[in-house]
Amino acid sequence: MKPYQHIAIVACHEPLLPILPDRFALETPHPYIKLGAPYGDKSPYYLRQTVLERLCQAQAGLQQAHPGWRIQIFDAYRPLAVQQYMVDYTFAETVRAEGLVLEQLTEAQRQSILTQVYQFWAVPSSNPNTPPPHSTGAAVDVTLVDAAGEAIDMGSPIDEMSPRSHPDYFALGGEQSEGDTALESDRALFHTHRQILKSAMTSAGFRQHPGEWWHFSWGDQLWAWLMCQENPAVAVTARYGAI
Repeated sequence: MKPYQHIAIVACHEPLLPILPDRFALETPHPYIKLGAPYGDKSPYYLRQTVLERLCQAQAGLQQAHPGWRIQIFDAYRPLAVQQYMVDYTFAETVRAEGLVLEQLTEAQRQSILTQVYQFWAVPSSNPNTPPPHSTGAAVDVTLVDAAGEAIDMGSPIDEMSPRSHPDYFALGGEQSEGDTALESDRALFHTHRQILKSAMTSAGFRQHPGEWWHFSWGDQLWAWLMCQENPAVAVTARYGAI
């Protein structure tokens, strides 16, 4: 179990509401649907009501500081079946990238790759006490686009399984991982862009995943755990369980 999964859930049973494409930029077609993820009649572009309201606040704050810029939604609500699909897909892709054969993996190799996968993907648990954050409708993966609709360069793509995904990877004086050839001026710009995104989201009450620059949540177990880390004297419970 991850530390945040020990947080109690006191479900408020808010509905899921659609993320309107005329307000936010949406990644279309949806990246996981393109891969064949089994959404069925579910849409990934939904969030809980209060989470969506706070996302609108984040957008308003962003546009005050950077007129014309918009939050782009990469992913939001994720049914449990999709979480399982993406874990399996990422596992298979990691096996391929390491030059291994899926059917010939030793148990040690399998466990090593699973450990890598679960650093970036929540376990697709059906336990109501440990739901994946995206399956609660309270987590959202986002980036930024400018007034022309062009993507703002964050220095690494969403879902990249590498140290570059850490929110502060490009901070001044940060350690570069092997193969990273980014110029210092580019690194500073990437960090500035990530800070703009973080500022917009956290000013609306969201909290950022410690290891993923793109992942923010409000009201789920991860959010509650991060709130408790900021102020240990205050007990915070999660508002949203799995849907």
